[in-house]
Amino acid sequence: MTTRRHFVQSASALAALGTLSPLIARAQGVDQVKIINGFPAGGTADATSRRIGEQLRGSSYTPNAAVVENKPGAGGRIACETVKNAAPDGRTLLLTPFSCTSVYPHIYSKLSYDPFTDLMPVSIAAVMHHGLAVGPMVPATVKNVRDYVAWCKANPDKASYGSPAAGSLPHFLGALLSSYTGVPLTHVPYRGSVPGVTDMLGSQLASMFTPSGDFLANHKAGKIRIIATSGPTRSPFSPEVPTFAEQGFSELTTEEWFGFYAPAKTPSSIINSANAAINATLKNPTVISSLGTFGLAPAGSTVREMDKSQRDAYFRWGPLVKHIGFTGMS
Repeated sequence: MTTRRHFVQSASALAALGTLSPLIARAQGVDQVKIINGFPAGGTADATSRRIGEQLRGSSYTPNAAVVENKPGAGGRIACETVKNAAPDGRTLLLTPFSCTSVYPHIYSKLSYDPFTDLMPVSIAAVMHHGLAVGPMVPATVKNVRDYVAWCKANPDKASYGSPAAGSLPHFLGALLSSYTGVPLTHVPYRGSVPGVTDMLGSQLASMFTPSGDFLANHKAGKIRIIATSGPTRSPFSPEVPTFAEQGFSELTTEEWFGFYAPAKTPSSIINSANAAINATLKNPTVISSLGTFGLAPAGSTVREMDKSQRDAYFRWGPLVKHIGFTGMS
């Protein structure tokens, strides 16, 4: 690209002046940013990383589009540990749901990272509602949550639900539904949403809890049916679907966000630059529209607002995790 070529040529020429090179480096920001997320390509985490990352080009933070690297596995913990160990120079960001930073500390006694000391909040990126969907294995007469619970009770050998990871909020929503109704539901964890949705489409899995955006395309095509969403109000992306609260399950009301983090000890000047660039990107109509196709609502924040939200979620989910009784292996 002409702009990129001009930047390289100019930087090379100015570098020869020696004493001016530090000033030029600071003026241009971070040369190349990598966004790491812990989930497979094709899902909501991947979409958020790519849609925002490509629009960072030309900001005061970085002259180039960010490179996205997927590190699926361990429910996103591998990605968190990777960023924890990265150099605190602004070149590496983590994009993760708050499950990894606010819920996992209650689950794993030997978590490989401390969300409050090893990672620095940068900005909330997007808010999502989770959904419960059923696939072809479940008869068309199942139209709502109570129908689903009754069907599971009558078909215990098929009463299973998938989630994008053990210990994720979708996992716990299924566990809470099981606890509050007294109907056993078998949890099937996946490495992200996409493999679980694929199994549900193929009638290998009855149902799934996951970000509702991961269901939207197949729901609109009539291949699966979203029967409830977790937000305090109906999702604008599937307004025909009632919330859990509307159906008598207010305990399952929750929202979750994806947020950007940097390694601890990243200079505040870089954090602030990244925050400003991300928040500007979230006002871009192209980004808003693109994220909307995945059921995501852009929601920027200050660093302090994100830190408070993370801590609020931590204190809310602690008692619920204890109620569910789930403990993950380190």
